[in-house]
Amino acid sequence: MPHNQTTHPHSAPPGQDIRYEHEIRLLESLNRSEQVPDNAAVFTGSSIFRFWSSLAHDMAPLPVVNRAFGGARTWEVLHFFERLILPCRPGIIVYYCGSNDIECGEQPESIAARFQSFGEQALQALPDCRIFFISIHMAPQKRARWDAIQAANRLVANLCENTASLNYIDVNPALLDAHAQPRSSLYQEDGLHLRPAAYQALSTIIKPVLLETWQALAA
Repeated sequence: MPHNQTTHPHSAPPGQDIRYEHEIRLLESLNRSEQVPDNAAVFTGSSIFRFWSSLAHDMAPLPVVNRAFGGARTWEVLHFFERLILPCRPGIIVYYCGSNDIECGEQPESIAARFQSFGEQALQALPDCRIFFISIHMAPQKRARWDAIQAANRLVANLCENTASLNYIDVNPALLDAHAQPRSSLYQEDGLHLRPAAYQALSTIIKPVLLETWQALAA
């Protein structure tokens, strides 16, 4: 899939910037102070992962590290890869980002292209790593942009289908009802962030896939 960006993928797109230096420095300090397990699964991206407070428990026995930062856009996750994720030397990277891009008016093609760039950079540095894109969820708050969310998810799913070591996990079935509408009980009052029950629902889809991959890497 061609990159349709006018700037270097590690830079912010026109009219945007790169934020969160303070948060990145705090996360860098965790890389220095915490014992990061070998071949851990590093979760990165935006607040949907940042607020997953039960992540370690939910993914056990898979060793996990949470390096997400609230508000992240795809260009920032890419920009901070070497400082934030690479020092962990993960065997698995779990990626949730793109919703905030859509809020900024970014096109689905740009979201998919930056994830492609992220995958290329990660696999160049960590050739045995496996990378999982978690689908952007169809939050009530984003109802007016569901078409863009679905388009971004389709583009990334197609990219992963045709790229070794990149994988796509669709979690929307866990968050939608039988009529393809968000299950309101899973969302906080803002209609975007998730309640604990939602994270349990995500775990039922994500954990088996990651465990199978982790066990295969350890074999």
